[in-house]
Amino acid sequence: MPKRGDVTDQNAQTPPQAASSQNGFPLARTLVWLGIAGASAALTFVVLRATLRRGAPASDETTARIQELIDEANRLIKALDEKKHA
Repeated sequence: MPKRGDVTDQNAQTPPQAASSQNGFPLARTLVWLGIAGASAALTFVVLRATLRRGAPASDETTARIQELIDEANRLIKALDEKKHA
């Protein structure tokens, strides 16, 4: 029977599973935080991109032509209403 404080074979060696989990834990934690940071950055990018695009007015020729046609239609409607009431 071993004396108190003596090292035996049972507690002298650490099991391989315990050693690998202790060494792998900081890596796993780091990967989790990197994943969270990456997801946050991607979400921020998407939100900012959508916000900045929405604020810019459309300045293509088609939009300008449609607005001209709407204005002309409004003028014609106004002219017809004036003739109708006159």
